[in-house]
Amino acid sequence: MERNQTICVDRILSVLDPGSFVEVGAYVGKNTDNTELTGVVCGYGAVDGRLVYIFSQDPNRRLGAMDALQASKIERIYQMAMMGGAPVIGIFDSAGAPVEDGAQALDAYGRVMSCVTRASGVIPQIAYVAGTCAGMSATIAAMFDFTVMLAEQTKYYITSPFVLGGENGNAASAAACGVATFVEEDEIGAAAKLRKLLSMIPSNNADGTETVRSSDDLNRAIAVERGENGAYDVKALIAALADDGDFLPLHESYGQDMIIGLASIGYYVCGIVANDPAKGEGAISPDGARKAARFLSFCDCFDIPVLTLVDSVGVLACEAAERDPAASALARLAQSYSTSRNAKVTVVTGKAYGAALTLMGSHSVGADTVLALEDACISTMSPQAAVAFLWNDRITPEVSRESLEAQWREEHAAPAIAASQGVVDDLVALPELRARVCTAFYMLARKSSGSFDRRHSNLPL
Repeated sequence: MERNQTICVDRILSVLDPGSFVEVGAYVGKNTDNTELTGVVCGYGAVDGRLVYIFSQDPNRRLGAMDALQASKIERIYQMAMMGGAPVIGIFDSAGAPVEDGAQALDAYGRVMSCVTRASGVIPQIAYVAGTCAGMSATIAAMFDFTVMLAEQTKYYITSPFVLGGENGNAASAAACGVATFVEEDEIGAAAKLRKLLSMIPSNNADGTETVRSSDDLNRAIAVERGENGAYDVKALIAALADDGDFLPLHESYGQDMIIGLASIGYYVCGIVANDPAKGEGAISPDGARKAARFLSFCDCFDIPVLTLVDSVGVLACEAAERDPAASALARLAQSYSTSRNAKVTVVTGKAYGAALTLMGSHSVGADTVLALEDACISTMSPQAAVAFLWNDRITPEVSRESLEAQWREEHAAPAIAASQGVVDDLVALPELRARVCTAFYMLARKSSGSFDRRHSNLPL
């Protein structure tokens, strides 16, 4: 029997390589004459020749309702994906669950949640919210590693905006609270972003980090424009470090003081975590800390090396951050660095004051290599605060505050001091930074193997 070509199948075909889709359970339904097929299409195919598994809820079949049959089809896809060690793409577009199914419908949601939980950290999972994703479905989508939404079509909420009022329930609000990784204008852009993301992450947690083909010179000198007071665009620095300038930022609308994303450096795909000094001088907010912590967790799950770029005046100091609470968010960040076993390289590119130096991938929380630019400023507090707190009595008509701040930078905040104490491994000139980062990652390439077992020590002669 010929498969019914529906909108959900079109979405699947837009993501996969042409001619690669194979449907699984095509005729599963509530009756034998196929007039009431269950509201999801499942199967497998390829993206750039790599195996992926996919399910797509069909709003034209029972409004995409999540019932026991739909859950069973998704469960089967997950079983196949776990055995095959390949990513799962879930395309969400459902009005909810059939009310008449009662507890069985709620059980269906729980079964899918269990599948997503068991697969987490084993295979990558990407949610694509192409229509309505409400209630328990919204919870399931939030459990995926990444989520792509459409700017106009997506309706995403736990409780209906009709009930709550206000501006929520759309892709913009989901991006602002950190649920949406990407918001795309149309389905063509969403499919392209899915394919781009899949090209940069491994198929499972045993594959190791991805490598890319590039003719970019490993020893290429880099340069970044600097404005007044050394201000620069950290995304421009990341692009200068990356092979061919290719950087895929994630969660751009959430925790904007922290930049995360994926890029290949020296032909190895790595995760990037960076303070954005243009946002409150890089002060770490609770949202920024949570954003970085979750991304670090993902990178560790799949053995993706991480490059951390530090340029921060410390922790965001305000009443709202304390109520958030900031301490809990910063604890997540510290634990993510401390417990991860993947390769980690840190570069202090500007300011590293107070807790920022400790929390942002220092040796003490697990970094393998820590470098600093020659003009970095590393201190327990900013020169301005240090002078106000410790040297305020030294200010006279002959000795200005500015001269004391310059003296503090030279005597207490120079990166050479941190290097002499072993906190920083080496000082690097900006043009040489790409080559040094590439060298560090090459040195750490086999770290994922862990400690080597030995049969016995070698006997002396």
